[in-house]
Amino acid sequence: MENFRFYVPTDVYFGRDQLTHLAEAVGRYGKKVLLAYGGGSIKRNGLYDQVVAALADFEITELSGIEPNPRIETVRKGVDLCRMHEVDVILAVGGGSTIDCSKVIGAGVYYDGDAWDLVVGKAKVGKVLPIVDILTLAATGSEMNRGAVISNMETNEKLGTGGWEMIPKVSFLDPSNTFTVPEYQTAAGSADIMSHLFENYFKRTTGTDVQDFVSEGLMKAVIKNCPIALKEPDNYDARANLMWASTWALNGLTGSGKKGAWSCHAIEHELSAYYDITHGIGLAILTPRWMAYALNDETVEKFAQYARNVWNVQEAVPMMAARIGIQKTYDYFKACGIPMTLPEVGIDEEKLTLMAEQAVAHSTIATDAYVPMDAVAVEGILRECLSESSFV
Repeated sequence: MENFRFYVPTDVYFGRDQLTHLAEAVGRYGKKVLLAYGGGSIKRNGLYDQVVAALADFEITELSGIEPNPRIETVRKGVDLCRMHEVDVILAVGGGSTIDCSKVIGAGVYYDGDAWDLVVGKAKVGKVLPIVDILTLAATGSEMNRGAVISNMETNEKLGTGGWEMIPKVSFLDPSNTFTVPEYQTAAGSADIMSHLFENYFKRTTGTDVQDFVSEGLMKAVIKNCPIALKEPDNYDARANLMWASTWALNGLTGSGKKGAWSCHAIEHELSAYYDITHGIGLAILTPRWMAYALNDETVEKFAQYARNVWNVQEAVPMMAARIGIQKTYDYFKACGIPMTLPEVGIDEEKLTLMAEQAVAHSTIATDAYVPMDAVAVEGILRECLSESSFV
């Protein structure tokens, strides 16, 4: 296990009716609030009205329309609003996209240059406006971490950034706010959670039993509860377990002390950058094919461990156990209603070579990944995603 810093100061209010604490929580940081949110869902389900009522004594400026893959233009607009209205604190109401956008807005307020500089050069992130969030989608874990991902559609770039000051000060996690999330987004969010766990689980660093066993438990929680939430959207316990798994999958716990690059995320970011697809869907499509690529004589024991501990595979031969685990991963995503080929989400082979090259250029997967990949290997994985696959 490597040395690491684990710093997660987020004050979490988990459960029903926690918005009674919203005014006090936001008020710790000031009275001028940027209320950031995405589409109209929070207005349709009544959450918007609850928030506005709770903050009746505050001065609210609104930034709406934050995209599912938040764009740098929206970040710039938010920075301008914060400066114009001398905002004290940002209240992000939504999923990870809204929170990510708010984080970079918060950093951009204190940066003299263009906000995109903070994305391509995370070292430039310094002071950040305080972030408070109300989570409405279990997926990214942005409610308790220091990362953010922003897209620049002019340059076809989707890149991650981060900074210690970006960690939200307060997060309100009420599972009932996810009751109205559509099946497609519920499944995509669950795939996103699983991918965060996979990316940290499959790394070269050894001696990380705590991180790995926690990851396996969180995977099993998602595997159990996603189908329940799909069948019973208002099942509180299922939604609660998905939400809490999302938070812990990416708050640093499962990845601390482990070195390496994130393989599937590097590739999926190119799919989203060029085709603006749903992030979790792209990850689900890629993951089993990446697993098959990464499975070899050196990695087989870890994949067999995954198959046995997560999927209860009883096969004694490690290589066969590993392949069965990969097949179960693929079948699970498909059973959740996730399209498992690229053509199903509107992607053909036209840009595969370009996206493969960009995935390598925008990451360290060629040197630091669990199993390193050059552009040829990435393109091979993408081509495997053009049609249905079998791994056993």
